[in-house]
Amino acid sequence: MAKKAKKQEKTEDENIRLAEGTAYKNSDGKKGEDKIAVWVSKSQIKYEKELKKLQIELMKLQMTMKENGEKVLAIFEGRDAAGKGGTIKRFTEHLNPRNTRVVALAKPNETEMTQWYFQRYIAHLPSAGEIVLFDRSWYNRAMVEPVMGFCTDEQNKRFLKDVPMFEEMLVKNGIKLFKFYFSVSKEVQKERFESRKTDLLKQYKLSPIDNLAQKYWDQYSIRKFQMLSETNRTIAPWTIVRSDNKKQARLNCMKFVLSNMEYRDKLTDEELRPSPEIIVSGIDELKHMEENLMQPHELRG
Repeated sequence: MAKKAKKQEKTEDENIRLAEGTAYKNSDGKKGEDKIAVWVSKSQIKYEKELKKLQIELMKLQMTMKENGEKVLAIFEGRDAAGKGGTIKRFTEHLNPRNTRVVALAKPNETEMTQWYFQRYIAHLPSAGEIVLFDRSWYNRAMVEPVMGFCTDEQNKRFLKDVPMFEEMLVKNGIKLFKFYFSVSKEVQKERFESRKTDLLKQYKLSPIDNLAQKYWDQYSIRKFQMLSETNRTIAPWTIVRSDNKKQARLNCMKFVLSNMEYRDKLTDEELRPSPEIIVSGIDELKHMEENLMQPHELRG
C-alpha cells in the first residue's frame, strides 16, 4: 500500500512544471529539510538568466519612453502555434501595465464588417509613452482570411495595395513600428498542436482551424510570399523570427527591439545583438522563397 502511494506521489510530482525563473532564482539555494532536489538543465538556467536581463532592459526602455513620449507598435504575425503569444507574454511580464497594452481582436462584428478595414485597429494604436503589441493584426487579411475564404480576392488585393501607405502614415506620424513574422516548420507546428491536446494548461489554444493549418500549409506559404513581396518596405520592413526553438525566438525578438531603440543605461551592442540564425530580414526571406518556390519542402514556415 505504501509503495502504491509513493508511486502515485511520484507520478503527480512528474506533472509539476516549475514556473519560469524559478530554476535560476534558486540555483544557489542551500539544502534544507523543507526542500527537494530538482534536476534542471544548464540550458534552462542560461535561458532564464538571459530572459531576466532582457526584461530589465525592456523596463529601462519603458521608463525612457514615458519621459520622451515615444510610441512603439509591435505586430506579431505567423502561422498558428508559431510562438507569438509566448513571446508577447515574456515581453510584457514585468512592464508597467499602465503603459503597455496587448491587442488580440476577435473576429469583426456586424458593424465593423461595414467599416473601413483598418478602422477598428486605429483605436488601439499607441499614445505617447505606450508600447502596444498586436497578437495578429490587420495582416489577417493577407494570410488567414484569403486562405480560409473569409474575404474576397478583391478585398485581399486592395489590402495589399493599401497597407504600405497606411503604415507609412503611422511611421511618419511618430510610431516606431516593428513587424515580426514567426516562422515555424510544419513538423514542429504539428508537434505543438498535439501537445495542446494533452496539456490541460493549453486547452484554450485548441481551435478547429488547427488541423486546417496543416492541410493548407502550401496555400499559407503562397500567401506569405505575396504578403512579403507587397508589404516589405524600407519604412516598414518585416523581420522574420525562426521559432522552432521558442526560447531562442523570444530572446532574439527582444534583442531586436532593444537594439533598435535608444534608452538610458543601455547594454552594449554586443550583448543585444540578435542571432542571424534566428532573426532574418524580410528581404533575405523573400530571396529564400524565390529560390525554393518550385521546391515547397525546402520552404520555411
